[in-house]
Amino acid sequence: MHGPTYMANPLACAAANASLDLFEREPRLSEVAAIAAALRQGLAPCRDMRRVRDVRVMGAIGVVALDRIDDIYELRRRFVAQRVFVRPFGATVYLTPAFTIAPDDLGRLPDAVIRVVGELE
Repeated sequence: MHGPTYMANPLACAAANASLDLFEREPRLSEVAAIAAALRQGLAPCRDMRRVRDVRVMGAIGVVALDRIDDIYELRRRFVAQRVFVRPFGATVYLTPAFTIAPDDLGRLPDAVIRVVGELE
């Protein structure tokens, strides 16, 4: 999919170190915990959908695994029409919000997934 992220590139390593510094100074882990809780709750209705095989959340990543995605480009278009950027890949829909996402924006993500995946029924 992609090579190692930093590959000993000095600029990339400096950016990685600066990012780690932010984890020490800012409440990133509590933000991730809040995102995880919101995604678990928000994506829960997907579990009852016929085409959904699995729903899982790990940290700030939410996943809805489908039995298949027939037209990934059409699915992406539907998400854009809902005014969200959601990444379907293979037969999986990924939510990877920024740790600093506003609560209202975070709520829009699972709502859009429920709406779009529900249309696949």
